[in-house]
Amino acid sequence: QIQLVESGGGLAQFGGSLRLSCAASGFTSYGFAMNWFRQAPGKEREGVSCIGGVLDDTHYADSLKARFTISRDKEKNTVYLQMDNLEPEDTAVYYCATNLVRRCALAGDMDYWGKGTQVTVSS
Repeated sequence: QIQLVESGGGLAQFGGSLRLSCAASGFTSYGFAMNWFRQAPGKEREGVSCIGGVLDDTHYADSLKARFTISRDKEKNTVYLQMDNLEPEDTAVYYCATNLVRRCALAGDMDYWGKGTQVTVSS
């Protein structure tokens, strides 16, 4: 059974940092693109970042690439999202997702989603 479990969210101050984790089980995530999405209250879900399968190519939403870094630990079957210089606008529920393909798209429907982790940034 494929599962994605996010952790690492919480309360951060403006300019602070958080590292989110997405622990995958039921499959080897290294071979597949793994995505981070977020959804703020009253807003549509948006793609944040993606790391491609096998080649570990990384992709970001244009507005976030200077502050966020995606990575993966193959041995732990876990994907991370390092978020620096956080802003109140980053407040959202962050979701890990995959559709078991190698290439990043950072959009479209995903087959598997975690339950999300709340990130709240105070001003």
